[in-house]
Amino acid sequence: MKDAVRIAMIEATRLTQAGRLADATDLIKSALAGVPKPADGFRLEANAGADLAVIEGDFEVVDDGNRVRDARFIHGSFANQAGTRDYKLYIPGDAVTGDRNQRRFLVVMLHGCGQDPDDFATGTRMNQLAEEQGGLVLYPAQSASANGSGCWNWFNEADQQRGQGEPSIIADLTRQVMASHGIDPGRVYVAGLSAGGAMAITLAVTYPDLYAAVGVHSGLPHAAARDMLSAVGAMRQGAIRSGWLLPSHDGAAFPVIVFHGDCDTTVNPANAAHVIAQARSHPSGIGHLSFPDGEVLLEQGRIPGGYAFTRTLYQDAEGRSTAILWMVHGAGHGWFGGSGAGSYTEPRGPDASREMLRFFAGQRLRER
Repeated sequence: MKDAVRIAMIEATRLTQAGRLADATDLIKSALAGVPKPADGFRLEANAGADLAVIEGDFEVVDDGNRVRDARFIHGSFANQAGTRDYKLYIPGDAVTGDRNQRRFLVVMLHGCGQDPDDFATGTRMNQLAEEQGGLVLYPAQSASANGSGCWNWFNEADQQRGQGEPSIIADLTRQVMASHGIDPGRVYVAGLSAGGAMAITLAVTYPDLYAAVGVHSGLPHAAARDMLSAVGAMRQGAIRSGWLLPSHDGAAFPVIVFHGDCDTTVNPANAAHVIAQARSHPSGIGHLSFPDGEVLLEQGRIPGGYAFTRTLYQDAEGRSTAILWMVHGAGHGWFGGSGAGSYTEPRGPDASREMLRFFAGQRLRER
């Protein structure tokens, strides 16, 4: 079955290259529907490239409310020529009281519709994990005047371009935080949920010189829609607009980790594979999507007391995972492994926040 899924993914890539996006989407749906659900107690198989001890050790359902005494979670507002957005910034305790000359990583977290930075921070537990690892977390906030539902406008063409709209606001805010808090310019990452996930990959596409890697949770590929009507279609059916075939700003691939529930009724799970394909766009030309010079590994497992999952690793010629797709079986539209104290969370899933940080730790911005 694993070989069948891998073959289906390769064929879906070929269909995508040929511009047959609807056929590719149907094939992906069919392949995912045929993936068996591991039995209770099943653990990851001893696949080549699988670090079983590390993977199993972190998948605990955790609900913590701990606050570190010296840490700060500050509010601010930022404006540029494209508009104004509020934000929250988490600064870990050792960055406040320790060596202020130490270069730290930064994760930009983009909330979903109907959320705000406080809710998103609570649900994802990203602040606690950043505290453990000594990084900062930036939470831009969508304004009610820009979108009444609190969604990032990932579907507007004006908000899909470098140097304008919401991408420029978030990118310029990122640069301001980098400059004022001694951030390592090689370790800046962006992630988001749903509409925030779609905007996160737009930032990775339009600012590959700023973000070293991207995490997309229950999102859609860049430029999957051009207006609200086509956005609804992409969410329900999977991205079928040819515009999302465009490669990143400099024509290079970028590292990505993707999470999606295969029972998500808000954003079609077929979008997850489209995100992977887009992120791995080959620099040889527009629309040329491939998985060059590497392996595609499939692993299956189950979270103790939680959901089964299939993890697909796309590796380069050196055996490094440059893209990872977690498809969580039976799960819907929520942040996996999150706290029930926040909205849109699936506590019984894999720890998406920790896995994103693990993936980010292996990625550093370089000339591409």
